Amino acid sequence: MNSGLKNFFPMIREKQDVLKRIHKNKKLKALFENWNKTQQEEFLNIVTGMKGVKILYDSFFKEIMNPEYNPERLEKFLTLLLGRKVKILRVLPNDSTRIADETSLLIMDIVVELEDGSIANIEVQKIGYYFPGQRSACYSADLLLRQYKRVRSEKQQTFHYKDIKNVYTIVFFEQSPTQFKDFPKLYRHFFEQKSDTGLELDLLQKYLFVPLDIFKKNLHNKGISSELDAWLTFLSVDEPSYIIELIEEYPEFKPMYEEIYQMCLNMEKVMEMFSQELQKLDQNTVQYMIDIMQDTIDEQKEQLDQKQQEITQGILNAINIMKELNVPENEILKKLQEKYLLTLEQAEEYLKH
Repeated sequence: MNSGLKNFFPMIREKQDVLKRIHKNKKLKALFENWNKTQQEEFLNIVTGMKGVKILYDSFFKEIMNPEYNPERLEKFLTLLLGRKVKILRVLPNDSTRIADETSLLIMDIVVELEDGSIANIEVQKIGYYFPGQRSACYSADLLLRQYKRVRSEKQQTFHYKDIKNVYTIVFFEQSPTQFKDFPKLYRHFFEQKSDTGLELDLLQKYLFVPLDIFKKNLHNKGISSELDAWLTFLSVDEPSYIIELIEEYPEFKPMYEEIYQMCLNMEKVMEMFSQELQKLDQNTVQYMIDIMQDTIDEQKEQLDQKQQEITQGILNAINIMKELNVPENEILKKLQEKYLLTLEQAEEYLKH
């Protein structure tokens, strides 16, 4: 039984047809059987229209929103996000700008240069990094330095700091960090540097954070209420009922879904893309668990350090009191060993203090 998407996209295949094609091809059959039951079911739901495609998967996003051959789509979306007219001049390579080996939590990462020379980095995180502000500031600084070096090299003797343009760091979270949960009604957070006196200086670095999990909760309550909501729905929602509502209210999204389901007709290509995304999701989970574990270890270490400081101070206080009472050193050492279970060497070390 189909979800209703087939009424809008007749090229969607039935489940039995998909399974037949997979089992006819040894390579596809082996790939399919390498997935667990949940992953198999998710793939079948996507290609048969029981669920929508997760557009924010890197492979799917770059097919549909590729700024090199579909720049108008990303331009429209960025225009709504930034509240200013956006024209993409070119796509920049981003491998050299990654300042740490932290791609495992990223679903997608694109850097584009805008018509006015500004740089916009758009990334999607499956699970929000710890310390999102600090991390984004570091990456923004790296992009700004990259622009500075490039422009200075191009301009040479005519270079001037006015040639350096804004750097936008735009981050989407599928599962947002804790800080964002304190604002359950807000899913667009814009940051820029301002003075406390009213003095205006263009400090170039701008940040935009979009917690998609919070957007989806609001969507369930209020529906699609704006063009920006429509884009966020397209990018983050895979429930067929919302997809149908979206293309009925905003028909410009229908051709993009048609492209997706045309891609799904190429079973080998779409299964390979799906496998790549599963690998990334596995990496996400491992990295997230490592981060949580490290955070717990750091917290426990801090508590132990604090406890040790208290014990040390208590021992030193006891030594001072015994000295004031003229207790002989050999008696002090003995009491330290008995009360605090210290070795003779440890007790002697404390006594030196």
